[in-house]
Parts: sequence; C-alpha cells; structure tokens
Amino acid sequence: MTEATLTSTSASPTARQTWTRARGVVLALVILLVTAVVIATVRSGAQHGRLDPRSADPYGSRAVAELLADEGISTRVVTTLDQARTAADSDTTLLIAAPDLLTKRQQTLLHTATERSDGRTILLAPTSPSLGTLAPGVTADPAISFDSLLSPDCDLPAAQRAGDADTGGIRYITTAPGADACYPSDGLPTLLRIPAASGNGDTVVLGAPDILYNDRLDEQGNASLALQLLGSRSHLVWYLPSLSDTSATDAGGRSFFDLLPSGWLWGTLQLFLAAALAALWRARRLGPLVPERLPVAIRASETVEGRARLYRKANARDRAAAALRSTTRTRLAPLVGVPPAQAHAPEALLPALSAHLRGDGQALQSLLFGPPPHDDAALVSLADQLDALEREVRRS
Repeated sequence: MTEATLTSTSASPTARQTWTRARGVVLALVILLVTAVVIATVRSGAQHGRLDPRSADPYGSRAVAELLADEGISTRVVTTLDQARTAADSDTTLLIAAPDLLTKRQQTLLHTATERSDGRTILLAPTSPSLGTLAPGVTADPAISFDSLLSPDCDLPAAQRAGDADTGGIRYITTAPGADACYPSDGLPTLLRIPAASGNGDTVVLGAPDILYNDRLDEQGNASLALQLLGSRSHLVWYLPSLSDTSATDAGGRSFFDLLPSGWLWGTLQLFLAAALAALWRARRLGPLVPERLPVAIRASETVEGRARLYRKANARDRAAAALRSTTRTRLAPLVGVPPAQAHAPEALLPALSAHLRGDGQALQSLLFGPPPHDDAALVSLADQLDALEREVRRS
C-alpha cells in the first residue's frame, strides 16, 4: 500500500476541522477571562487598603492610627500568626481585622496566646467560623442589623461617653458572665465586651468595622468610641491576616478530607446521587440497545490499518507483538495436532512444533513467547519471522 493511499484513508482531523470544533469553547473562555478582568478592574479601587492603618483611602484606617499616635499610643501592623501571638501582652491591644479568614488551627493558637496575656483583644465583625474559638460563649444571630447608627444603651463607660455610633451590623448573643452588651438592634447587641475569666484582660466583639473607616471616623461618636476601644493600652497591634502566612497552610496533621467543611462532603454526596438518578432515568427512557446495520461496509484492510495506527500512536509495541504471537499460535496449534484450548500453553505447543519441524525449541520459545520488541524495527522483524514460521509449518 502506497503512502498516498495511507494519507487518503486517514481519519485524523485537519487543523480547520479542529478549529471549527473548538472555537465555541475558546470563545467562551475568552469571554469569561475578559469579564473577570473587567470586574477585577472595576472593583480594584473600591476598598483598596481596607482596614489598613497605613491606608488613606476611604476604607482605610490611617486617620484613627494618627489620632492614637497623638495620644501617645503606638500602632504596629503584623501580618502573620507568629507575630500576633508574640505581640499579645498586658499593655497591648490586639485588633484582628478579619478573624473569619483564619483557619481553625490559627484561631486556637491565637486564643491560647490572648487569654493569658491580660491585654485586650478586638474582633471585627466575626461570625460563626471564628466566634466559637476566639470568643467562647458568643454566637452570631443570622439576621443582621439594618440600622447603622445605634445608641449605646449599656453601662460600658466608653460607649456612654461616645454616644451614638455606626456599630450596626452583625448582632450577637452571649452567655458569658459579666459581659457588657451595647448598641442593641431589636434587642440584640452589636458590641460586646467580655472580661477574661482571670486577670484584667478582655475581648471586644464589634459587629461592624465602620467606626474605623477614614470616611466615617468624623461622624457621630465613631472617633470617640474607636479611640477608647483601641486606646485602652499603650500599644496597639493591628493584625491583618495575609496569604503569605505559612501557618494558614499548616494542616496540623490532618488529612485533606479533614480540612473540607462538612457541607462540601454532603453536597458532593448529593451531586453523586443526583447524577446516578439522572443516568438511571436516561437509561430507562432510551430503552435497551438496538443493533443496527452499518451504513457502509468497512474493508478489513482499513480496520487493520486503523488499529495499527492506534498502536503506533500509543507506542504499544508490546500489545502489537502480543496480538501477532497470539494469532500465530492459534493458527499453528491445529496444524501440529494441539487442541485450540492449549494453543497458548508453551508446554503443549512447543514440543509439538519441535517434533514437527525438527528444529530448536529454544528459538521457538523466544519467537512465540518471548519479550516484547524494543523498537519498531524489531516489531517488523518479529512479524516477518512469525509469517515465515507459519509458512514452514504449512509446507512440512
């Protein structure tokens, strides 16, 4: 068969056909990428430097840091768990800007360090992922406060001096003894001060960070409340959790499945059941398989050529050699008086062939049951030798 014939019978798709099939997927990916870039660009400046005491943007907190500096209170920004734990001290206020971003292990280590420090810990807008560890005995109510400006309505001196402030956000429920519950919304507080079980330390849970924003600090009693909460100690450590913190990737000896939330596991199980039910429904709807005639007759030579191309593409010389040897053994067995069931048993086929040809049994062993060829030339040589062996047996 010539090279031109092989080319004309190839079923490989052309570059044009490949592009026609793939252009829809490529177009969808391009649209998705462009949309993501546009959204990222639009939102990139919305809250740049959010709650960063070094940022002068509207959502930054540089203004409150400068006011604290005027009062002689130093502000230091830390971005790792080890820095935050080391800074916890009796004369330090530790502000955790995003407690919900901390892993369970980070929360546990941080709480262990702060509960013994006799300092103040401030949690900004924590919810269920962090409250149970960083503020035991406090839970977040599912319904948030829609009123931003609230009145103190408590005995906490800092809240009474500040008056109305923008604390509306997450509402809390606490069972901690001696807790100050301030700025209630529909009966539930949005600010809690929880004294430590022993010592002079305490934990402040604030339902919204609005009083720390640059553009909200000069409204109502926000500045007064922020300065009193953050300025109760001589040093302020501002903890901004960072993706570069290696402690966030420390699993603590847990496996991958231990790190997955339980909701994901149940969701995966439900998707699996839904897929199984959908497959069962589709199978019953389509009914059993019905054999049908091929629209065209495929020549044996094309089938052989197609399979050979697949073997070559996969570099499956071992399978090709095994197929050649198996077929040869099947045809040789009846010619030398070996039952077809024992055609692939060396102890039955090789003695019969040796007696029939009066040849070398070791050479027949290597030819019919030997190792796979190491390259294409060896495979071609093996095919030629098998053909020669079969012709010799038929002539003898």
